[in-house]
Amino acid sequence: MKQRIREQGAGAVRRLGLLEPAAEVAALRKRVEILEQEVQECRQLNLRLAELTDVVGELLLPVAHRDEAKVAEVMEKYARGI
Repeated sequence: MKQRIREQGAGAVRRLGLLEPAAEVAALRKRVEILEQEVQECRQLNLRLAELTDVVGELLLPVAHRDEAKVAEVMEKYARGI
């Protein structure tokens, strides 16, 4: 009797779409993995953009206010990242 109730319950759950077939779960896991890789790539691009913004900010300062040592440091850091 308990087995029959379990089977009926499992069938109802499947009909309601509460359980995903194994292939769909595998596809979702793969998609999550791809999305995680894309997020990491976006993080790296954002870091590079922040570094480039720092370089541009240092280069656009008026010459009288520019710290040449800091400009050289920022340029060196940016060049290492390329």
